[in-house]
Amino acid sequence: MSNICVIGAGYVGLVTAACFAELGHQVCCLEIDPDKVNSLQRGKLPVYEPELLDLWQRHYCSGRLSITGNYQEGLRGKDFAFITVGTPSTSNGNPDLSWVRSAARSIAESASSPMTVVIKSTVPVGTAEMVAGIICCNKQPSDFPVVSNPEFLREGLAVYDFMHPTRVVVGARSAEAAKAVAALYEGLNSPIIFCDPGTSEMSKYVSNAILASRISFINEIALLCDKLGVDVKRVAQVAGMEPRCGDGYLGAGLGFGGSCLPKDLRALIHVAEKQGAAIPMIRAIMQINRGQPHIVINKLQRLIGPLNGKTVGILGLSFKPNSDDMREASSISVVALLQGRGCRVKAYDAAAMDTAEKLLHGVKFCASPYEVAEESDALVLVTEWEEFKRLDMERIRCSMKTPVLVDGRNLYEPADMAAVGFVYEGIGRCGFSPKQPHLVSNETAMPIRGAGKEMIAISE
Repeated sequence: MSNICVIGAGYVGLVTAACFAELGHQVCCLEIDPDKVNSLQRGKLPVYEPELLDLWQRHYCSGRLSITGNYQEGLRGKDFAFITVGTPSTSNGNPDLSWVRSAARSIAESASSPMTVVIKSTVPVGTAEMVAGIICCNKQPSDFPVVSNPEFLREGLAVYDFMHPTRVVVGARSAEAAKAVAALYEGLNSPIIFCDPGTSEMSKYVSNAILASRISFINEIALLCDKLGVDVKRVAQVAGMEPRCGDGYLGAGLGFGGSCLPKDLRALIHVAEKQGAAIPMIRAIMQINRGQPHIVINKLQRLIGPLNGKTVGILGLSFKPNSDDMREASSISVVALLQGRGCRVKAYDAAAMDTAEKLLHGVKFCASPYEVAEESDALVLVTEWEEFKRLDMERIRCSMKTPVLVDGRNLYEPADMAAVGFVYEGIGRCGFSPKQPHLVSNETAMPIRGAGKEMIAISE
């Protein structure tokens, strides 16, 4: 068991603290915002993340997990100090490292005994060296080695991802410090990748850039599929069966948002500009992503005519399901575009209503999806919450002025929605209206056999 201080009670910090406690370590979460400290001491978390609240409360009550706003108290007797503070984008896309620098200075001023400093925040190449330089102004460098250990957490699945990592990356100049950090993850049955700090720092940006590229790639293909009458969801399923491709992040829709992918791509673009490197592909990924909300608006205008004076309901506001995070959520752009065209907007989300009310003005927030649908001229599904799969779609349709549904996440099957009576369009999928004939469904199609093997029918 090790004694760990996690600096920063944001999304990454809370998950890191709670999960290290679950692994048997003694953890103190250090947060300088007194309101956050008071809230956490009462057992209330500032973020929504499945499993995290139960984990936090259980270990806080047992004494394995604590919270403080004092650096000297938080660092006293600790073996490790994890920096998990935010690194938001500045106006030019450069990551703002002011909180990282502040944490490094506070460690240098407040730590009373040697410890390993670990950077888990997403930071550009050279940050570990910068932090080491700040700390060594007050401390012996050998007593405070700095290690890069980036997080690879998906919001909505963060606890699972921490406890079942696909890899743990440890970037350090000191082999002893690297092994000490790796030992914290013992028992997780994960490959440990040892490298230098710069490689570790860059690996997080590259991982997110690859994920973003897959999303924008399939969204570009979806534009072509719309014109050709081909179902992009089926195309992606076929392509994803190729082991060299895989099926992850090939869901066409409104694009990516959140605190990681957009920010990290902007950081790569900024670094490339400073280094004089041309990275047109990264820029194209961002450009495609920015255009996705406009595609939905164009579909609405084609289906219901001029939007001025129309009422449009929004299903889902958070940037992804199982999260209340509204940072760079597609809903923000969709609502702004609708309001700019004179629409009245109604909305509902399973977790992000409180956050959305502070960000979206002039929107009528509803208590349920059914209230959103009442007297609406159209619905737009923005976030694929699980509860939306179980809606009574007949009830939804009957309560609307016109049964138009634009599915921004391809949650529903076009034929199923047409059968209920919707004029339905997804992203890159064959559009259906109640009067349009459609092809035989997978359920009624005859199985195909060939060369002694049954062929696989592409379905949900």
